[in-house]
Amino acid sequence: MKKTCILILFLIISIGTFAQKGARFFPTNQLISTGVYYYPEHWDSTQWERDLKKIAEMGFEYTHFAEFAWAQLEPAEGKYDFKWLDRAVSLAAKYNIKVIMCTSTATPPVWLARKHPDILLKQEDGQSLDHGARQHASFSSNYYRQYSIKMIEELARHYGQNKWIMGWQLDNEPRAHYDYGDDAQQRFRDWLKNKYKTIDALNVSWGTAFWSEWYSDFSQINIPKRSQWGMNLHQILDHTRFAAEETSTFLDDQARAIRRIVSPNQWITSNYIPNINEGFIGKSHELDFATYTKYMVFGGAMGIGRKGYRLGDPEIIPMCNDYFRPLSGGIYGVMELQPGQVNWGSINPQPAPGAVRMWLWNVFAGGSKLACTYRFRAPLYGYEQYHYGIMSYDGVTPTPGGLEYQKFMEEIQLLRKHYDAKAKLPTDYVNRKTAILFNHENMWGMEQNKQTKQWNTLAHITKYYKPLKSFGAPVDFVKDTFDFSAYKVLIAPAYQQLDSKLVDKWTNYVKNGGNLILTCRTGHKDREGHLWEAKFAAPIYDLIGAEIEFYDLLMPHAADTIQMGNNRYDWVSWGEILKPRPGTETWATFQGDFYAGKPAVIFRHLGKGTVTYVGVDSRSGALEKEVLKKVYSQLSIPVKDYPDGVMVEYRDGFGIAVNYSDKTYTMGLPSKAEVLVGKTAIDPAGVLVWKEK
Repeated sequence: MKKTCILILFLIISIGTFAQKGARFFPTNQLISTGVYYYPEHWDSTQWERDLKKIAEMGFEYTHFAEFAWAQLEPAEGKYDFKWLDRAVSLAAKYNIKVIMCTSTATPPVWLARKHPDILLKQEDGQSLDHGARQHASFSSNYYRQYSIKMIEELARHYGQNKWIMGWQLDNEPRAHYDYGDDAQQRFRDWLKNKYKTIDALNVSWGTAFWSEWYSDFSQINIPKRSQWGMNLHQILDHTRFAAEETSTFLDDQARAIRRIVSPNQWITSNYIPNINEGFIGKSHELDFATYTKYMVFGGAMGIGRKGYRLGDPEIIPMCNDYFRPLSGGIYGVMELQPGQVNWGSINPQPAPGAVRMWLWNVFAGGSKLACTYRFRAPLYGYEQYHYGIMSYDGVTPTPGGLEYQKFMEEIQLLRKHYDAKAKLPTDYVNRKTAILFNHENMWGMEQNKQTKQWNTLAHITKYYKPLKSFGAPVDFVKDTFDFSAYKVLIAPAYQQLDSKLVDKWTNYVKNGGNLILTCRTGHKDREGHLWEAKFAAPIYDLIGAEIEFYDLLMPHAADTIQMGNNRYDWVSWGEILKPRPGTETWATFQGDFYAGKPAVIFRHLGKGTVTYVGVDSRSGALEKEVLKKVYSQLSIPVKDYPDGVMVEYRDGFGIAVNYSDKTYTMGLPSKAEVLVGKTAIDPAGVLVWKEK
């Protein structure tokens, strides 16, 4: 099932560092390359040439093979059959179609599972998964990791020098495996021993003096039972780290095996579901760049207006773009983008006419070098019946989404003719560039210890991200090892776990002219999730110019308000009552309870820069937007005021606007701007692309 998109972020997210060499694979004047999945093993071989010819005629520049084909590639142990795939690759080449070759580790063959049942992932209840689905083998199985590499090396040797293979996709939508098998158990213990060296150090980190949890040897430690009430939170945190590392190292092992064999002209990536809880994203350092999978209409996000569910949440694709772009040194792609109606959601409605094309342009706007869709032909059997493709069930009739892909590719050809390597981004757009600091471990820590069911970490981050996009600000999600000086404004939402090194880095950033915005739930704990043996959140007091007296959590039926200027804003989920020091301004105060009048939002100058602390999480996000507007005004950074659902970006000398809203929006353009795609009155699901002269 091509499922995706557990609402992220996304976004969002963990950010790591890839080998930043992806740029050489993508000529800048190409702008973006568009492809489509094809499964020759699913269709009568007499139809392959017809299908691949049609792929080329529609304008697709590459296809995608062998993702789930291990059983066909190795029908018996050590017996490989590449003849069928050779023919498919040759037909693609005949029609000038490049190929992404995939490792099939998401779907091991049945003979492997029956001969070595220990490769199957064991769940917490002791039951093992079985053959007949996908992602049922464990990345913590020693045998599975070793045997997979054998198959991958055979595939790499066979296709590693083939000029029609443009790159490699590892696995498919990899995820963290919470396996309770014997290998996983021992690998977890080994991981802990490597991290802590001594059992005494682990006991201190995990706080095992609490509830008589003390260990005398690593062999006594089991994988934590997540369903068991009161389980040690620090143990769960470490196991989550371990599971993420198992996935990232499995991908790295594959990448190293391939890279030893194949041409340096073939790149290596993996396609991630951009799930905010997945800490392995960005941790596989052997990849050339990352790609993500995104489905927008599946009964999940409601969008804007009564029928907004047909367009999806307007922040999702931009947020994915803004996460994956800095993650991969500016180079990223989208490996799966919805072609139409899907089959795996809670409710599977038709996307609105034009939505597929709009999503493609939204992907392009963020800087993506690749856009690929799943799949060319709609499946007739298997789990994904009713899932749309570029072609309908007869294999020859394009679906509405297929025609929208074709239109997008025609429009990209037009843009290629207008590409100017010397074109620059508008100055006001560049001046608004903002970074959001994100660490998935903060997400893990807060979500496992919320203190109130009203708290939602992703929603809190989105309350800052959404206003930035309405301002027309380019945004990067960054990690705390990045250089902050490239950004005039840095926002660190709910940065619960930190150390003195990060506080010093923030302080230096501000003193040198940076403008830092911190929010509630910041600085409460150290990196191992321990509260400080000090005043509450004491490490950030000197930075924010205030103390935090206490925090409060309201009942859902009894919201209070925050007064800022002449306006009031509801809140229930988290509020920190602040005590400013001399020189720190109060911008907003609590109303409605025993601490009415106490500061909730504060601001101060420090060196050449400023620090803003927003000690409350509002209900609607309107307070957060008002605070950001005031900060940018203080900094004399002009911002736009795009309505909800209108997304505007610039890349490669082009401006791109898309409209997720339910109303037509008229875009104001400079007098010398040349409209290349669409019109200035952008209808719902509409697109406008222009070039400024």
